[in-house]
Order: sequence, then C-alpha cells, then structure tokens
Amino acid sequence: MSIKNEKIAVLFGGVSQEREVSLNSGAAVTEALRSLGYNVEGIDTKEFPIEKLKEKGIQRVFNILHGGIGENGVLQGALEQMGIPYTGCGVMASAVTLDKFRTKLLWNAVGLPTADMVVVQRGQAVDFDEIIAKLGLPVFVKPSCEGSSVGVFKVKTKEELEPAIHEALKFDSIVLVEEFLAGNEYSVPVLDGQVLPAVQVIPDGEFYDYHAKYVSDNTQYVVPALNDERQAEVAQLVKAAYDVVGCRGWSRVDVMEDGNGKFRLVEVNTNPGMTSHSIFPKSAATVGISFEKLVEKVLELSA
Repeated sequence: MSIKNEKIAVLFGGVSQEREVSLNSGAAVTEALRSLGYNVEGIDTKEFPIEKLKEKGIQRVFNILHGGIGENGVLQGALEQMGIPYTGCGVMASAVTLDKFRTKLLWNAVGLPTADMVVVQRGQAVDFDEIIAKLGLPVFVKPSCEGSSVGVFKVKTKEELEPAIHEALKFDSIVLVEEFLAGNEYSVPVLDGQVLPAVQVIPDGEFYDYHAKYVSDNTQYVVPALNDERQAEVAQLVKAAYDVVGCRGWSRVDVMEDGNGKFRLVEVNTNPGMTSHSIFPKSAATVGISFEKLVEKVLELSA
C-alpha cells in the first residue's frame, strides 16, 4: 500500500526544553505533507498520549519532537512495540546520540576527533584549577543530554566556571566542560546515508546559543561553505561519525574547526529542526531538494 494511503501522525511539541521549537517544526512538516496530498494529522504529545495512536488508526509517524522522549529512544521503543513505522533513528542510536558524553566516548574509541573534555557529575567534588590546567580558557560548559544549546555557557574566567557548572547541572546530572575550538562552526546534514553540503554557522553573539538559533535574524548561514576538497574531508568524517552511532534516515552532525583548521566532531541531532531558521532545509535546497520534497523523503525513509 502506498504511504499516501496511510494515516500519518506528525508528532511534535511534547514537554522537553525544546517544546517551542518542536511546535514550529511540526507545523511546517504537517503543512508540507498536506500540500503533497498525504493523509496527515498533527499531534502535540503534551496533549495526547502516544499509547493511543493505534486507537486513532495511525499507521506511520513523522517524529519531529526535539529533545526528551522524542529523541532519547523512549518514543522509538514505544512505536516499535505498537508496530508503527517512524522517521529517524532507531532506539539505540537515539538514546546514544542524545547523550553527548557517551557519543563522544564511542567516537573517541574508534579514533574520531572531538574536543577534549572534563566530565562533571552532580554531587561530586570539582577541582576548577585542574579543569583549567587541562583545557585552558575559555571553555564551554554543557549538559550531556540537552539540545538546542539549552544550559550551555561559554566561560572566559575561573570565576565564571563554578556558577556555569552549577547552572548546567540543573538540566542534567552529567555536565561536560569542553575545550574552546577557535575555528569555524559547521553543521552537516546526512540524508539516506548521503552527506549534504556543510553549512557554516556565524552566530549572532558569542556562540550558537538558543537565541542565535531560533530568535535572532542576524545569525548567518553560509552554504555551500567549503570547497570541494574540504567538503570531501568533512563528509568522510561525518559519515564515519553517523555510522559509528548507528544513525539511519536523517540526522545532522555538528562539527567545528580547531585553531589549526582540523575538523572536530561536536554532536549529533537525530531530529533536526525544520523551521524557517533550520539548517537541514537550507543545505538540501542547494542540491535541488525543496522543503516539501525533503519532508517527503524523510517520511519515505521511515522504518
């Protein structure tokens, strides 16, 4: 049976810190599928229990929940139990990639380059001098299991380090303190195993925080951002990173250059944003994939 004959739910909203972004992504995806003639219903999971999807006759899910249960494997496992195909990564890859700490452990284990880090766990004593001696200043402080730069701080002085860690620990029990990478920032989409052109992000502000991502109109996105040789280099790295953590369908891998221009992996987003500010559709457009066709392709890759 054609997917167009199935009843499809676009799941969005939810209760994570990224709810507002997901609402915007969900509205855009729902409208795109409707314009293509799909039988689609937008569902805010904050208002509707997912265990009742079968009762509504839902046969397939486009998951555009950001953060929380939408990306950590919980939703994916529930949908598999119900026998409902869904977009994006499976249970394991979703669970691993939402956890930046464990993602980096996997990458490091196979020799893929990442920023050096110190791991801080809630309740443990922290030696701030030791952190600075290892990583220098500035550093980035980030919760291990949050997205959209929620709870992320750029720390420039020793005095700022303790309150930044304290604040980040409100979002997660594990916090990463990472070395500052002085080069350019890129976000690299992967669609059906194919690496799309890297997008250089030039944030409005100190770094690519929540405001720069979703509020400001002054953040710049340059695509295509790299010459053929550098694009091939980053594509090889990103594809290896994508495969190691078991991604499928679509994902976006964030990469930064260090001071010597060497690429370092940062993190994976398994449910990339699909708003007017979003990187994935900007990259896809440069290779002739419209927003509607991108949404349709992601849906077709559901499993």
